[in-house]
Amino acid sequence: MNPVNDATLHNSSHLTRSLLAPNPGPMSLEGTNSYVISAPGAAGVVVVDPGPLDEPHLAALAAAGTVELVLITHRHKDHTEASARFHELTGAPVRAADPAHCHGGEPLRDGEVIEAVGVQIRVLATPGHTSDSVCFHLPGDGPDGSVLTGDTILGRGTTVLDYPDGRLGDYLASLDTLEKLGPATLLPAHGPVLPAVDAVCREYRAHREMRLDQIREALARLGAQAGVQAVTDAVYPDVDPSVRWAAETSVAAQLDYLRG
Repeated sequence: MNPVNDATLHNSSHLTRSLLAPNPGPMSLEGTNSYVISAPGAAGVVVVDPGPLDEPHLAALAAAGTVELVLITHRHKDHTEASARFHELTGAPVRAADPAHCHGGEPLRDGEVIEAVGVQIRVLATPGHTSDSVCFHLPGDGPDGSVLTGDTILGRGTTVLDYPDGRLGDYLASLDTLEKLGPATLLPAHGPVLPAVDAVCREYRAHREMRLDQIREALARLGAQAGVQAVTDAVYPDVDPSVRWAAETSVAAQLDYLRG
């Protein structure tokens, strides 16, 4: 595990290195993993999710090589806050699915294939955590490829759906999309690297189905129109107050899904 204030990039796969931002917390785990993509011997790099506005973190990313492109997985501040500043530092275009988070670059398109720094990067729209969430598939990264999942899949724990922007139906469809990548190495924005995205997708889907069953049981006891707070009390009775909002958000997303 990278120390919180370690400005050293660590090898995360054949074609990527990662740098942990100094922003640990209940939702960000140890912090946000910023990734640097480049083929062996390439002078240029692509940076994914420059993270929070922390000058030493940005300086370390900028020193990794000539930054040719910056990619954003989704709109949340712990991934995008430094985007404008990093564009100033490097001159590299910043591209995201949401035009609001682009700086000198065009919005990303689902299915787009980016050829940069000797690497092929496939853009996959994976809404659910947020409506603008995307993942980046590197098919040439090792024998099974790799996929940078942002917050769509974490290295530890499960993902909060940012309802109403994030929707469970979209999220389950995104898990289907990612599972089709097979045993690609999973490079998450929070938590450790995992060996096979398809296996994790199956675990995530099973977890969601378990939670849906729990909510169905709670509604059977409380009444079909029970509210978010009452259902959260029933399904998450021991949740820490610091993340109660996340539990309520997840319940709201699941009630929306069940009620159509």
